[in-house]
Amino acid sequence: MTSDATRRSFLSLATAAGLAPALSGCVMDGLATGTVAETQSALDVSPVLLVATTRKPVGNPPRAPFFGSDRGRGLSFTEARMSAPDRSLIGKVSAVVSGDWGVRSVGDVTTGPAAAGAFAQATFGRDVLIYVHGYRETFESAAISAARLSDGVRFSGASALFTWPSAAATFDYGYDRESALWSRDAFQDLLKAFATSPSGGRIHIVAHSMGTLLTLETLRMLRAEAGEAAVARIGAVVLAAPDIDIDLFTNGVERLGPDAKRITVISATNDRALELSGAIAGGIVRAGAADRERLEALGVRVADASDYGGGLFNHDLFLTNKDVQAVVKRAIGRGSNQ
Repeated sequence: MTSDATRRSFLSLATAAGLAPALSGCVMDGLATGTVAETQSALDVSPVLLVATTRKPVGNPPRAPFFGSDRGRGLSFTEARMSAPDRSLIGKVSAVVSGDWGVRSVGDVTTGPAAAGAFAQATFGRDVLIYVHGYRETFESAAISAARLSDGVRFSGASALFTWPSAAATFDYGYDRESALWSRDAFQDLLKAFATSPSGGRIHIVAHSMGTLLTLETLRMLRAEAGEAAVARIGAVVLAAPDIDIDLFTNGVERLGPDAKRITVISATNDRALELSGAIAGGIVRAGAADRERLEALGVRVADASDYGGGLFNHDLFLTNKDVQAVVKRAIGRGSNQ
């Protein structure tokens, strides 16, 4: 049971979760500084988001909200048709009120052993940017975040989402964590299908918060089962505000061995959302709030955003700040050339 103080903190988190931080300057990742190039993303040209999920579909064929919080029967694959933002001046003004990206429709769903292969086939010949969301997310909110991320870094390949069964409720942290871990096998099957396909592309992973636990565990499993050849098809791995016990994070990174160099951690010692989850988890610091030196000692790259957040929680800067998005873009560039 959470204490009254913890419950009040969670309520504050829920109320303020939509506040976007305002910040300026460049985030350093130990290599270079820069801003995201103002070129058009592939998703903006063709707004189709590839969706791999362990959520149960809502209806057959799926109808809004398309996928719920219940756990499905393993991995499913579909394509979501997104509505792109209006780039005109009027559209930019209205987006402040109504939002920008949206989910228009979802196509036929492939479930079971064929789902991973269907994903690999849909990405054939292209690099892929796949987003793995965190705690308290609906399918729609996760899809919108995936679109914002891909468009924000002006990704030129295929945009994808791996979405697991979050309850999307403030007090269901435990359910979310178990659902994320339950989805490891499905995510591994997806990455293995891509890695063994003859497409020649690379898959870049950006995971947020609780989704970083799922991602790190899956990569460890993939390397142990399929070896270095499978991991070689993975380019950048960006772990944004990782909500992982620092000791568990250390063990996971050490198991990856030399592949740890693919990882970029976006951290902030003043991330209040991670401070709260750390308190719930017994006071152990979360990896996303750890000191930069402690993380770098593990062999990962670190972009410390502690001094650049102007919001209340500083938990999603990779979606809201151009300078932090530039860190993601540079990581993808390095991963493409590995």
